[in-house]
Amino acid sequence: MVKVISGKDRGKSGKVLRAFPKEDLVVVEGVNVKKRHQRATKTNQKGQIIDKTMPVHVSNVMLVDGSGKAVRRRRK
Repeated sequence: MVKVISGKDRGKSGKVLRAFPKEDLVVVEGVNVKKRHQRATKTNQKGQIIDKTMPVHVSNVMLVDGSGKAVRRRRK
């Protein structure tokens, strides 16, 4: 669980769905949701607009401890 500390979704928290360590990005559930147009794949199917969760930079999120409070983490 992480909490967003900056950007348009500041204050929201959610579960990390995916991490991209080489790019320093994480995908957080319900944060940074964009609308994407999807083309019809079959002749009888219609195109649609889907909500897609986009990645957020790791500097914009903080870990959340068991009590729901954002904490800093360091490694010794």
